Parts: sequence; C-alpha cells; structure tokens
Amino acid sequence: EEEEEEEQELPAGCGQGGASARRRRPRQEPAGRVANLFELITSDDPEAETASTEKRDDSRLQEEDHSGNKEEVELGCLENDRGKDGDEKDQLDKTAIPSNKSRKKKKKRKNKKNAAGEAPCPRDEDNDAEDIESILVRLESPSGPWGQSEGRVIADSRPLLYVEHRNLNPETELKRYFGARAVLGDQRPRQRQRPHLRSTWLTVPKSTWPRHSKTGLSMRLLESKRGAQHFAFEHHREYQQVQFKFLDAVESMDPNNLVLLLQGNPYHVDSLLQLSDVCRMQEDQEMARDLVERALYTLECAFHPMFSLTSGTCRLDYRRPENRAFCLALFKHMIFLEKRGCPRTALEFCKLILSLDSENDPLCMLLVIDFLSLRAKEYAFLTRLFQEWENHRNLSQLPNFAFSVPLAYFLLSQQEDVSEMESSQAHEKASHLIQQALIMFPSVLMPLLDHCSVQPDTAVASHSFFGPNAQLSSPPALNQLVALYLGRTHHLWKDLAVMGWLETNVHQVLRLVDANNPVLEEAEQKRKVRYQSAPRNIYRHVILSEIREATAALPPEVTSQPIMGFDPLPPLDSIVSYTRPERANHPSNESTLSLFFRSLLPNFSLQGEVGAAGAEEPGAGQDLNQGVNRLMAAMRDMLANIQFQEPPHEDHPEGEEGEWD
Repeated sequence: EEEEEEEQELPAGCGQGGASARRRRPRQEPAGRVANLFELITSDDPEAETASTEKRDDSRLQEEDHSGNKEEVELGCLENDRGKDGDEKDQLDKTAIPSNKSRKKKKKRKNKKNAAGEAPCPRDEDNDAEDIESILVRLESPSGPWGQSEGRVIADSRPLLYVEHRNLNPETELKRYFGARAVLGDQRPRQRQRPHLRSTWLTVPKSTWPRHSKTGLSMRLLESKRGAQHFAFEHHREYQQVQFKFLDAVESMDPNNLVLLLQGNPYHVDSLLQLSDVCRMQEDQEMARDLVERALYTLECAFHPMFSLTSGTCRLDYRRPENRAFCLALFKHMIFLEKRGCPRTALEFCKLILSLDSENDPLCMLLVIDFLSLRAKEYAFLTRLFQEWENHRNLSQLPNFAFSVPLAYFLLSQQEDVSEMESSQAHEKASHLIQQALIMFPSVLMPLLDHCSVQPDTAVASHSFFGPNAQLSSPPALNQLVALYLGRTHHLWKDLAVMGWLETNVHQVLRLVDANNPVLEEAEQKRKVRYQSAPRNIYRHVILSEIREATAALPPEVTSQPIMGFDPLPPLDSIVSYTRPERANHPSNESTLSLFFRSLLPNFSLQGEVGAAGAEEPGAGQDLNQGVNRLMAAMRDMLANIQFQEPPHEDHPEGEEGEWD
C-alpha cells in the first residue's frame, strides 16, 4: 500500500514568522494486523477484542488525527523558532528511509499511550523473555486457565507412572513458587561457559565440576520381552580396578582415602555416594547433595541410546550390583529434593524409580509415594494409584495407604474447584476408608495423636480397642511399618479440619466395636497372619530413609550386620558379573614383634614362610637378611637422632620454692 501524505498549515501566531510546517502522516495498518505482538499479551481492554474491525479502524484514525494535530502544533513551534532549519527538515522528511519510518511509528505509539495517561514501560530483552516464560508456565500448570477443567482428563489418559522431563528439574517447581528471576538469578550467562559438560535431564551440570571423560561405565540392552526393554550397566576393566580400590578404601574406615580416590577418579559413582553419606553425617548437606548429583550425571552420560526415562518400559534388575548405584542415587536425590521443598519433583523421581522395577520394588517406593503425593497435593494421582493397583497389590494392607488414601479423598472434598456432588462423594468415600483403616490398624491412632500433640477425649482414651493393648498385641513387622508412616507423615494430620473429621470417624468405629461387629474379628486374624516378618526391601527402605522412629525398631538380625551406604542390604540372590581378587591372608598367630616389624617393613615375613619360599627361590633367605639389616640400621639411626630436651631453668630463687609446699 502507498503511504498518504498530508500538508497542514499551523495557526498563525504560533511562531515568530507564522511559517508553516509539513509532517508525514504514518501508514495505516491493515485491519486485523498487529504491529507489536506483545500487545496481544499485555492488552488490558478485553472489549476491544470483540469489537468489529471497522469500528477499530475508525477509532484508530480519530486518535491519530487528534494526536497528530497536537504533535504538528508542537513541531511547528519548534521549527518556527529555528527559522531556516524548517525547510531542511521538510527535505529530510521527504527522503527518509523506511527504517526511520518505523522508528517514527514506534514513537507515535508511545506518544499515544502517554496522551491517554499510560506511562511507558521500558523492558529489556531478558524481562520480555521472563514474562513469556512465566505466562507459559501458568498456562501449562495444573492450576492454569485450562488446567482446572482439562487436567484430570489428560492425567487419566496417560499411563499411571508417566514421567515428564520438565518435572524432573527442581527449578521448574521453584519458579512456580518464587518466580524465574528469584530462582535463576545470574545463571543464564554462566551456562554458556560449560563447553565440557553436556546437558542432562536428571541434573543440571555445574561449572565447578571436573571435566568429564570416559569413566569405563556403560549400559547395554539385555533383552526385550512383553513390551519392556531390560538394560544393565557395565563396568569395564579400568572401572573395575577403581572399584577394587574403592572397596579397599571402605575397609580402611578412613574417609580421607575416599577423597584421595576421587581426586584421581572424580566420577566414580560408588565413591561419590559413600562420600555423600560422610558429608551428610558431618552436616554438610550442600556438599552431600552435590556429590549425589554428580553421580547421577555420570550415570546418565552412560545411558544406552534406547534407554528412556519417560517411556515407563525400561527395566533395571536390582540383583545386578552395577544397577544398584543408579537406583540408590535416585533415591538419595529424591530425599534431598523433598527436604529442599520440592515435593512435586521428588514425586516424579519416585515414579521413575518405581517404573524401573514395579513388580519387585527393591527400594519399596510404595512406602513413600503416598507421602510425596500428599505433600505435592497430587490427590488425584494417589487415588488413581489406589484404584488401579489395589486388586493385584493389596495396597490397603499397608498402613500408609490405608490412612493416606482416605486423607487424600477428604482433602479433595475440601477443594474449591470441585463440584458439590463430587465433594460429597469424596467425603463419603474418605469416611468409609478411614473407618476401615482404624479397624484394621487400631495401633496407629494413639501414637498419631501423640505426634500431633492432641489429647484424646475420655471416651477414646479409656477404651480398650485403642488402648495400650493395641500396640502390645501388634506384630513387630507391623509396628515397623506404623513407626515409619508416623515418623514421616504425622505433620500432615495436624490441620484442624482433618482432626475434626478424624474424631467423628473414631467415635463411629467405637460404636461398631461396642456392637461386636464381625469385621473386627476378621481384621484381627489378618493382622496375626500377614505381618509375621518384613521382607528385605522394607528394611532397606527404612535404612535409606533414616527416620528415627523406624530405625529404632529394626530387628537385631539387621542391625548386627555391617551396612554400607553404597549398597545397603544387598539381595541374597545377586547376579555377580565379576568378583574381587582375593587378597593375601596373613596368619593370625603372629607375634607382637613380627607385627611391629611388618608395620615398619611390609615385606617382612616369618621364618616358616621364608623357608617355604626358599624351596622355590634360593635367594629368599638372603633377601630376608638384607631386609632385616636395613630395618636394624634404620632403627639405629632413629635412636641416634633422638635428643632429650632439658627442662627449662626457673628464674625464681630457691627461697620462693617453699611457697608451693
């Protein structure tokens, strides 16, 4: 389209000579076209979007005429003051290049906003990018404008253990809480200075980490059956040698040996995990978390090209020692995320660990997934998990699911975006399930109230069903599960509304007990039969969780054996791919003198051993004599260099020494 130009004369008396000035009129934008895309996002007038294009064009023309007249008056006054410069201005305006036209258009838009009373808001490129990013996060979040209505439909159509890449990054969750500027800060320019670190999904590599090179760790595909791919990590020969050194360092019980080993091999996974436990015991949480993240980075760099974190069809057998480091690193990272205040990210890692071996569940993730779901307010996911897995996994027989699922239904009924009918159904379902849980596990109520600092009423405290006999009659394995659940989840029950709902259902259960309902006897028989002993994976979970109430209830057969942080309670049916070479065993009946000589001279051996070796090597006895001679010479030099220092002379006279008597 051609640009239209109009010449208007300024009113007389505005300048000294009353000269006229000419101004180029801007090109009209076609209907339905927006020059600035950010106007669509920051538009404050929703009625303007529903108006017809003709009315918008007419109003735009009127505004431009009105603002153009004002600008022409001001420009005319300035040009009349300058005199001859006005003619030169006209000539330059006629021959202006298109870039100057666009600049004038932008200036006119700003002048229009200023004339209408809107202050200009200058933004740099970083602020614009952050605004767009925050808008996209709000749109994609479950609480966004479309998430409330379509979130449940989308969640139900996905697989149960579906993992999203963006939810594996804790920064995504922290941005929702505090904003992108508060979380990222000055990290964006620093990320460009990491050419030697590749980007990964599980962790964000740091510029302070050592340069990553080939570590001798890889992954291979074992087989594909029933729609699942089974993988296994592999240790090459150089990695095996480092692993042997690591075992020697662990047996030495000296953390400095682990530090020395990591200086030469900064990406040895088991060393990183073991040293992380040492730092955590020394209350250096930041370093402990950094070491676990570095271990995850090393393991992800060794992934097979077909191994996927989100498909849910990749399997890792925990019986293989090479695979255990990955599962343990994920578990430790999940614990750190939950303590950091990122329960949604921790829940995503929990689903990832469970998807690697959901049938055997070697780390017993079912004991923690309910807690993370409640902390992340993912109530719909927890109820769906219970509905789909209850028939073949008997989740209601675990105390954590028996109490957490009705709590999730109750919290669902309290949400504002739920209809009245759905709220009443969820509340009814929650009351029914919590009554079943109290009947099945009566030993949970009184310790739960004690943890919440709630004093029960006399009707509950004096009743024998919830009294001390309930705790004494429970099997030890059941007490272990109850202690684990209460130590981890008791603070979620402190809400006043939750306590009121619990009190109502407790009194309803007492009425059933007084009526001798046959359900009570059936629940008692189940408790006696099903909780005789806990499996090994539950003990492994308790050790890794480090919850004081549950750790104190571990049986002696578990606490009496050595437990290593890099491999706690290994499976009894482990699949070993390589073994550690046997070390030379020294006889245990050595004398004190021979042990002293061995500490000074490691090659020293007894006469019997030398005699046996001398039959094969004729010069063995002569080597022994030379070694003993060198040892004696070293001892003589050491004794000769010992100097006894005389006590310092006192300056006090002899007469003053009597004061100490």
